[in-house]
Amino acid sequence: MSLFPPLDSFEPTRQTLHLYSQAVGVVPRAHGTAHPRWWHISLKVTPNGLATDNVSLPGGGILALRLDLRQHQIVLETSQGDVRSFSMAAGLTGTEMGDVVITAVAEFGLTGDYARAKFESDEPRDYDPDQARRYFDLLVELDRIFKTHKATLIGQTGPVQVWPHGFDLAFEWFSGRTVTHQEHGKTQEYPAQLNLGFYPGNADTPPYFYSNPFPFVADQLLDKPLPAGARWHANGWQGTLLPYAALVNDANAEKNLLEYAQAVFELAAPTLL
Repeated sequence: MSLFPPLDSFEPTRQTLHLYSQAVGVVPRAHGTAHPRWWHISLKVTPNGLATDNVSLPGGGILALRLDLRQHQIVLETSQGDVRSFSMAAGLTGTEMGDVVITAVAEFGLTGDYARAKFESDEPRDYDPDQARRYFDLLVELDRIFKTHKATLIGQTGPVQVWPHGFDLAFEWFSGRTVTHQEHGKTQEYPAQLNLGFYPGNADTPPYFYSNPFPFVADQLLDKPLPAGARWHANGWQGTLLPYAALVNDANAEKNLLEYAQAVFELAAPTLL
């Protein structure tokens, strides 16, 4: 099996997984212990698929939700051993899957104002178990590779996590410096940081890896060379991009990905400290 297999024909299943991850993600968004960097709404790679952080239940105990990419189900499981599961291959729309998840968590005493706009869609959903499993195998490898790179970095780092909003796998390194940034007419303070991530693509954009410093100091970065295949990206968002296709069926894919991550870190870190 190739470490980075082609993702041809994955898009219909990716759309379904993305929407279902949003349906699952509204639960920790409403009931989880809020993290200032929103880590409480993310999903983590586990041996069974993608799982939420634990959510405390009103009557005691905890609940976790997961997209089980081995059994192809959304599973809700409590520390008391209660389990609810719903097939991801049953063709449920985003709205229907969100409704069954919200109904199920209500059985465990969790009710609230959910961000339904995240998952509401009445379009029929396609789900190919083989495509989903191939993607899960890829995420398992990328989770490991990202953690390998993360372990080489000195300083604070965040967890490797899947963000329901973009359905990308990523983590951040924080330089320890705070910067001010204008956003929506307000001055906000943020930590200077550099991420490393994988975006699985969409109907218009093929999948790619990214590593983006914030803040982005264009005059100190854009003229710097990057490893073969990678390029600077300054249209819409600012950072670097390495097409996934550049590593597909490449015997040196892991080595090349780690070299890309390290090269961007060495270029960007001095601008963030």
